[in-house]
Amino acid sequence: MTHLADLRAYLDALRAIGDLKTVGRPVRADLEAAAITRRSYEQRTAAPYFPEVVEDGIGMRFFGAPAGLSSRADMPLARLALSVGLPPGTGGGELVEHLVRTRDAKPVPPVTVARERAACKENVLLGADATLDRFAIPRIHEQDGGDYLNTWGVIVAKTPDGSWTNWSITRIMKLDGKRMTGLVIPPQHIGLMWEAWAERGEPMPYALVQGGPPSVPFVGGIPLPRDIDEAGYIGALHGEPLEVVRCETVDLEVPAHAEVVIEGHLSIGRDSLEGPFGEYAGYASTHTSHQPVFTVEAITHRDAPIWPVVAEGRPPDEYHTVTGTGRAAKELYALRAAGLPITTVWVPYAAAMHWAVVTVPDDWRERLPGADTTELVRRIGEVMHNSGNPSAMMPVTYVLDDDIDPSNEADLLWALGTRLHPRDRRQFWEGRVLPFMTSYSKEERAAQKGPSVVVDGLLPAWGDGRLNHASFAQAYPEDVRRRVLEHWDD
Repeated sequence: MTHLADLRAYLDALRAIGDLKTVGRPVRADLEAAAITRRSYEQRTAAPYFPEVVEDGIGMRFFGAPAGLSSRADMPLARLALSVGLPPGTGGGELVEHLVRTRDAKPVPPVTVARERAACKENVLLGADATLDRFAIPRIHEQDGGDYLNTWGVIVAKTPDGSWTNWSITRIMKLDGKRMTGLVIPPQHIGLMWEAWAERGEPMPYALVQGGPPSVPFVGGIPLPRDIDEAGYIGALHGEPLEVVRCETVDLEVPAHAEVVIEGHLSIGRDSLEGPFGEYAGYASTHTSHQPVFTVEAITHRDAPIWPVVAEGRPPDEYHTVTGTGRAAKELYALRAAGLPITTVWVPYAAAMHWAVVTVPDDWRERLPGADTTELVRRIGEVMHNSGNPSAMMPVTYVLDDDIDPSNEADLLWALGTRLHPRDRRQFWEGRVLPFMTSYSKEERAAQKGPSVVVDGLLPAWGDGRLNHASFAQAYPEDVRRRVLEHWDD
């Protein structure tokens, strides 16, 4: 397993497999770079790299769709796999298993390096020089409430007693050269951190990291248990410590090879209006809310820094690929910990984090004596509903046999179309509803409460009406299949 030390090594790796496209003309930060990025998701093209930004004055560059689906049909998850140190051809099931294994792995704490070894210290801006106006800040969607400088950067914060350091992603909007605002909402971890500081009557120190090893935003974008330090989890993914360096003005450490680091404090009160912003469900939100304000007190950056850009919206983009894959790993871990025989869990990207699929092995009846499909589905639903995250359950979860690969959309649609009863075999739970989940009613979204359903799509047992596939792999004897494959190129 090989990890990539910084964003520039990641770009080289994408270039080597033909999944990076250099845009050979100046592009505007105001909507144009994001529009190209958004279309790259929808057309499944190579990740766009923008070496010339019209509004730039310091040599900065943009990099779009950092963890979107690959343009390579033979390795669709290449960007995700490379981000966590796996080969670019890794499949969905193997990727989820890797994340599950790391949850049990012993954390590998980061190692602090001297400033001279930290690429992010090539330029140090303090006081009046530390202003966002030095940078070309992208505007993502026409309907957005402002220029969103953070769509794929990690906020570093720690509890007042220093017992827990959290790295997480939240959207952040520029207010002016010295102020930003963004979503800071409990029970998200950054919201819990902020509440702990606000209760003390002190602004929260933070550092906003753009760029760095691709594992950093990947891990910042997946659900991990409370009190887990993402830096140690990344060390377990890498198999060696992540290099970090101390900040200039706050008591925090950040990835040493980040592209840009912004330091400051987060206000005690909700002092600014934030939003709207295009949401992961694929619709242009009109939602705004009052949020805390990030002050900008120091900025450090590499020469010619590279700024990642995510144009969130209709799937698949990073919220679906990274957060969806991380959610699948979280639920798989919880289901197995409950003693259930589960092959895998998958959150289909095209369903915009509204579906989950749980598959079980052929021998699940032997491993759970006396349980029928209704009991198995009930136990799966109970675990997912109570697995520690108020929005852990998707609006719809399907339970299927593992004769199909749920990460293969053709397999999944075939199974959903042929195995689900039009009305029956459904169990419901009440759960948290987010305001932008358009599948719910206006009243349910306002109350932030509504139903989640787990659908039983399991096949009958062998000898009880279950049928074989009429497919190449199952409808022909081995010798016929072998001859066909041996002469296929003929």
